[in-house]
Amino acid sequence: MEDTGGSKLIQNRTLSIGADSKVISLTPTFQDSVTWIQKNISKKECCFFSEKGASSSAQQKEDVCMCGYSKSEHVADAIWTEDRGDGTWDPHVHVREVPTDAFGEISFGGLRQTTTKYARVSTETSPEVLYQLMTEQWKVFPPNLLISVTGGAKNFYLKTRLKNIFQRGLIKVAQTTGAWIITGGTNTGVMKHVGQAVRDYSLSSSMQGQIVTIGMATWGVIHNKEVLVNSQGCFPAHYPMDVKGRLPRLDNNHTHFLLVDDGTYGRYGFETNLRSRLEKFISEKTLGNKAVGVNIPVVLVVLDGGAGTLNTIYTAMLNDTPCVVLEGSGRMADVIAHAAGLPVKQVTISLIDRLVKKFLSKEYDNFSDLTIIDWTKKVEEHNRLLVVLRFCIRLPFQIQDIIRMSHLLTVFRGGGDSHGDVDVAILQALFKASRVSASQVVDGWRRQLELAIVWNRVDIATTEIFTDESQWKSSDLHWAMFSALVGNKPRFVSLLLENGVCLREFLQSEDTLCGLYKQLPNCFFLRKLAKRVHTSCFRRRKVFAVRNRVHSSQTEGIALKHVSDEVRHLLGNFTQPIYPPPTTMYHFNMEDGTSLSRSLSGSQAPLRVDLAEAQRDPARDLFLWAVVQKNKELSEITWEQCTDCVSAALAGCKILRKMAEEESDADEAANMQELADHFEMHAIGVFTKCYSESEERAKRLLVRVSPFWGKTTCLRLALEANCKSFVALSGVQALLTEIWCGELSVDNPVWRVTICMIFFPLIYTGFLTYRPDDLIQKQNKKCEDIKTVASVTGSVHRTKTKSPDPTTMKSLNCWSRLTCLYSSPQVKFYWNIVSYFAFLFLFAIVLMMDFQTTPSPAEILLYVWLFSVVTEEVRQFIYDPDGFGFHKKARMYFRELWNILDVLSIILFIIGLVFRLTTKLFYAGKVVLCLDFVVFCLRLMAIFSISRTLGPKIIIVRRMMMDMFFFMFLLSIWVVAYGVAKQGILIHNDNRLQWILRGAVYEPYLILFGNVPTNVDYSEFHLDSCSMNGSDPLKPKCPVLNENQTPAFPEWLTIIMLCVYLLFANILLLNLLIAIFNFTFQEVQDNTDRIWKFQRYELIKEYHSRPAAPPPFIILSHLSIFIRNVVLCRPPLKSRKFRTELPHIEEEKLLSWEALMKDRYLLSTQQQQSQTMERCTSAIPKSIHLDSTVMHMVNAITDRLEREEEISSAILIKRLARLEEQVVHSVKGLQWIMESLESKGLAGKEEQPLPVPSTVEESSETSDSETSDCVNETYDFHVKARQFHYPNSEVTRFPVPEEKVPWEVSFSSYEPSYFSSEDNTDGSDAEVLENFRNPGGRTGIRGQGSLNHLGANLHVDLVITRLRDSGRSVLEFLAVEDKQKKMVLPWGLLESPRDLPSAVLRIMGNSSCEKLLEKAEIKLFDGYVDDVRNTDNAWVETTVYNIHLGSSEDSEEIVNMMREDNFWCSRGSLKWEEVSSKNGLCSDQSDSLMRVAKWRNRDS
Repeated sequence: MEDTGGSKLIQNRTLSIGADSKVISLTPTFQDSVTWIQKNISKKECCFFSEKGASSSAQQKEDVCMCGYSKSEHVADAIWTEDRGDGTWDPHVHVREVPTDAFGEISFGGLRQTTTKYARVSTETSPEVLYQLMTEQWKVFPPNLLISVTGGAKNFYLKTRLKNIFQRGLIKVAQTTGAWIITGGTNTGVMKHVGQAVRDYSLSSSMQGQIVTIGMATWGVIHNKEVLVNSQGCFPAHYPMDVKGRLPRLDNNHTHFLLVDDGTYGRYGFETNLRSRLEKFISEKTLGNKAVGVNIPVVLVVLDGGAGTLNTIYTAMLNDTPCVVLEGSGRMADVIAHAAGLPVKQVTISLIDRLVKKFLSKEYDNFSDLTIIDWTKKVEEHNRLLVVLRFCIRLPFQIQDIIRMSHLLTVFRGGGDSHGDVDVAILQALFKASRVSASQVVDGWRRQLELAIVWNRVDIATTEIFTDESQWKSSDLHWAMFSALVGNKPRFVSLLLENGVCLREFLQSEDTLCGLYKQLPNCFFLRKLAKRVHTSCFRRRKVFAVRNRVHSSQTEGIALKHVSDEVRHLLGNFTQPIYPPPTTMYHFNMEDGTSLSRSLSGSQAPLRVDLAEAQRDPARDLFLWAVVQKNKELSEITWEQCTDCVSAALAGCKILRKMAEEESDADEAANMQELADHFEMHAIGVFTKCYSESEERAKRLLVRVSPFWGKTTCLRLALEANCKSFVALSGVQALLTEIWCGELSVDNPVWRVTICMIFFPLIYTGFLTYRPDDLIQKQNKKCEDIKTVASVTGSVHRTKTKSPDPTTMKSLNCWSRLTCLYSSPQVKFYWNIVSYFAFLFLFAIVLMMDFQTTPSPAEILLYVWLFSVVTEEVRQFIYDPDGFGFHKKARMYFRELWNILDVLSIILFIIGLVFRLTTKLFYAGKVVLCLDFVVFCLRLMAIFSISRTLGPKIIIVRRMMMDMFFFMFLLSIWVVAYGVAKQGILIHNDNRLQWILRGAVYEPYLILFGNVPTNVDYSEFHLDSCSMNGSDPLKPKCPVLNENQTPAFPEWLTIIMLCVYLLFANILLLNLLIAIFNFTFQEVQDNTDRIWKFQRYELIKEYHSRPAAPPPFIILSHLSIFIRNVVLCRPPLKSRKFRTELPHIEEEKLLSWEALMKDRYLLSTQQQQSQTMERCTSAIPKSIHLDSTVMHMVNAITDRLEREEEISSAILIKRLARLEEQVVHSVKGLQWIMESLESKGLAGKEEQPLPVPSTVEESSETSDSETSDCVNETYDFHVKARQFHYPNSEVTRFPVPEEKVPWEVSFSSYEPSYFSSEDNTDGSDAEVLENFRNPGGRTGIRGQGSLNHLGANLHVDLVITRLRDSGRSVLEFLAVEDKQKKMVLPWGLLESPRDLPSAVLRIMGNSSCEKLLEKAEIKLFDGYVDDVRNTDNAWVETTVYNIHLGSSEDSEEIVNMMREDNFWCSRGSLKWEEVSSKNGLCSDQSDSLMRVAKWRNRDS
């Protein structure tokens, strides 16, 4: 089954990105999950009731079956079958599988109520089904690591310090790696300790349910399991947490339970087989469903334990599963921990016996009174003793094999600092195992790095992989960089960059960058990108109307063109595409023979992109990829790698704020705004460093055209991104001031400039200073200072300092001074102010003094003047030097309030002019023109926006106008309420609308300003001031009168209404308005300077591009521009003030300097953060230090007590060991006395055997002196030949401890089984087998095995070597690839030692054999080989020959001959490989190769 639970990466995500990342349509419903479990999960039940014999069970009140369940717990057909009783009970026959009746959720009682999922499963359940249950039905995310915790099943004491270390380390490794923890699931032993660790984590962590802890327990031994039974599932099943009964209960801290049912009751250990099969299945699953192909790693953690634990460890290590043993946890774990520190030679039977007696004293006492000799005599009579004997023999054998596999064994010693913590020990154990296997797999380090990336453990990768000795190529780490980026591992990205990953090589192919965009998480940018791809594909199909969509698959993926278009939309259309569009054309051949061809740009407008100048910055590409997904850490890392860092920060700010505007989710938009502010601060920090270092370079940096960000500038990006803080920087404002003054010096006072505008000859007298003159003056002063210092100090080299030569800098001539004066934006602004005041003066004269039926000359001049203003507004509207486009330019134009007033004034003037030219509407036209004069006067406020004093106040006025606009809604409620009530009380049925509005709205509004009405009071009422029936249009209607002509309205009510209205409206609301204005002023006052500086740019740019002549003379400039651009078709003049393209060399220097300033900024930021942390640390209250001191003291006292307990127990053990040693010496002395007496004939008639402590010690001690030499000789043999499982068979070897390998050592209980893969009638004959005895000693199995014949099986390994390039001492060997895609040496079988030429002929072929035999071969080895196929009667002997080729011509000639012979090369490809420990060969051939390497090194 394919792993579908991993990270679901985008395949055709661009077409379905609208859905959530968790595909809801595929999520099974509640009822579907129940149906699936009932269909796929089974339990076991007994189908044949067979009553137990008369024993202790006979005393029970109810009959009990052989399965352990009572008669009432059996189904009816099982009881009916029992009545027919036709045989004995057999669990393989009388236990059947039926659909499970226990699944759902468990609700544990007690103080901490938890809910977990569970299922009762059969022992025969497929691991694949269980994995589907976990990942698909229970929605558990697939693991990145599987931690199997085993050990003592009963409660045992674990020291406090070791317990805390274990629990903390286990949770840390599970949390950081996303691991599954598998235990026995009950609330006893090691399972209880794991549950407590999970409980403590869940209580202290806000993220509940993160640690997946799976309990696999035997169903038949669980307490209160009856409450879990329900054929339709329990949701939930209430599980009581009582402790009554002898059976263990489930641990309530586990998250999932798999309750393994074998159909019996009260029998332990039946879940181990299914557990091991499930762990094996999970270990074969691909990690994270990635293309790297690394499987999910498995590690075994051992605490305490007995004989079963030893078998679990041994089996796991045979399956290449690393094991971590906690020393100090007790029993078997301590036995292995103590033995692991010794060489295998010293791990003898006597040592194991002492360790077992020490750490497993209770188990040892059960059989210590029997000797192995007694067990051997009673093997046939007592099967139980046979099991004990097997255990005693296998115990040292298994421990020796476990210690021998040191790469799979890690002992965590809590008292030392070798590993630091359990989590590090676990991960290092996995790395150690993979590192050893790396000698056989060339890319073993790749597995380690992949695991570290998936686990996100940078600390492990730093200490274990990226060491000082390792050398890495950038290409070797590209896949790791891709995984770290896609997996959002920013710390690994930094680590890979530090260890040699070159971003330019990493992103050299566009497919890599496209792959990164396809792997984007579900975000706003990806949804927009998907829509763009979908629209692009739809348009292409619609335009071409292709019937057979052969090429459709090529256009439905994300391409850089789509990314470029979307980024251009976010940055603004004024930028050019950051990725140039492809220039290739797609050709579609139709069936009728016609063809269509179209560029990828399609119907879009041609973009002005110079492909030759297109540049790629890989850091820019990754920064952009990180920014669009709002990944702060990755974008921070990639920004530090950017070449143009200021532009990158501002571009990221612009993109994020644009996405925030379009994002509908308020929280996501807020996160985007926060990240945009972060990068704006980065831009501010770097530019501040640049400006403090060099003002001129910093100014060039602002207006430099960036080829990496769409041919735009930093200043333009800052303005588009609304980065007010950046624009308000002193460096940016200095640049704007410099542009505002033009070629004039910024130090000129305004009054001097104003005087020179009128009396321009003063510019030739030095009255006005120009910037070139300032530069020349500064350089002259600098040269004089240098000369003065040199003359004083007498230093000559100071005068040779490189500085600009003042003589080469030219001053402005007369004409240049005049043109520079009147072309300065500052002077243009002043002339336009004068012109505008003159225009208003003329406009006022016309309206008040000279507005005739026939237009006067002054009025005609006014019209001409206004026409010149209109032409200037049209020029400003269509002038687009930045390439914004019409729509963007229109939005920007009407976004400005002053432009709206300009358009409004022009429209009103045109309307008034049209009305004025008609006789009937002559006066209406004058009224409209008078109103237009008001608008023109309001436009005059724009003049003060350039002022540093009045400019911010205008911003405050605008904000207050907005506040007052909303305040009027609140005020209108009171005005209308009082006015309507007053009008209704005073006036009866007035039908004149103007007087109704006057009384209901106008008069209450005037009351706010003190105009108190007279018609609400009898004393102030006059009948002459009103009209009785409302017939007089100039008087209001009189109120209702009595018969005596006095007002009839209630005076007290109207006066009270007036007082209340004045109280709330005039006092409360108006003071509220004042408070609002005050708040607005205080709020805006801090930001007005920043806002004014930001808005100042538009005014400076406007007058920088404005013609020099003011209206109405500006019309001449417009005419000249029209003739130049339209009639003569000349390109418009471009200014370099706001946009400068630097030469390539100068740009490289500027960017290098910017990168240096960025490094200084980052360094200073880090120093500030460290200082802040130090201040925070020093500010901690002393009480906290006191509490920590007390805790340290408590921990120290606890550790001291534990150490004293250890020391006392150690002293007692030493005393017992000395006593035991004395007893042994006494026994030896008595034995020597007995032998001496026997030699003199004084022995008794009946010899009584002397008591010895142990038969094992007797056999080992008596044979040590005789066989020590033999053991030393065979120590290197029989490591592989004594593996417990014989290869490619189900046969197991008889356990042979290390000291029992030599034939000379007595081994009376040695009874190996017979095995032969071929039918051989004579093979099992003992006499025949005795003729062939393995020279290396016992192997644990008799017969031929899988070898060709009994006795020695001769092989030859041919090692052909050469020196690479014949000039370097790099030795290479010739290898061939076999059918399993593994590299092997050329090898063959030998009939006899003299058969070498024929063997070489069979291996190499005819022509190559003749050529090779001409070379002098060297016989390096001939003898016995430790092979896994060896038996007691058949073994492998290998002859290793080395043929060294002196020149590369000979090596290539022989390889060509071998290819022509087509023998070995037909089996695989030939390849020269470097001789190293990571050669990829099998162990035997790797040893042969190492012999050749040692010989060649010695020979050289």
